[in-house]
Amino acid sequence: MTVGDAVGTTQPRLAQAAIADDIGLLVAKLHAAGSVVNNRALADVDLRERSYSVLRLACSGLEPTQRELAEFLSLDPSQIVALVDGLEQRGLVEREQGRADRRQKIVRATAAGERIHAQAEAAVRASEREQLAALDDDEVATLRSLLRRALRS
Repeated sequence: MTVGDAVGTTQPRLAQAAIADDIGLLVAKLHAAGSVVNNRALADVDLRERSYSVLRLACSGLEPTQRELAEFLSLDPSQIVALVDGLEQRGLVEREQGRADRRQKIVRATAAGERIHAQAEAAVRASEREQLAALDDDEVATLRSLLRRALRS
């Protein structure tokens, strides 16, 4: 399945509409297609894109709080609680009290979480290569750089 197939961009008539060049639509379509491909790749480790994102950050060594996870991933705090609950029930993460503020909850990966993360990361990297197969390595690096810059503004 290609990214175009994943979101139905095989509709040439609508592709002629002016909206087809809107950056917001293009980014949204790339994200939607990527989510389909990522979730398919993550199914083998029983994760979905959002739970993988939380696990990846829990494995980062940065000791993120639930609030930081919500802000960074642009999710509602209640969504983060549900995602962390699910990962915690599977033994992949654990919550700890914050050192500076005991009301904060730090989310840290367990050893099992680290193992699942390694498998999931490999699957997501392969999925990303599939999604961006039409771009060469320099173009992928440029795309990353441009998206980071756009998010900072």
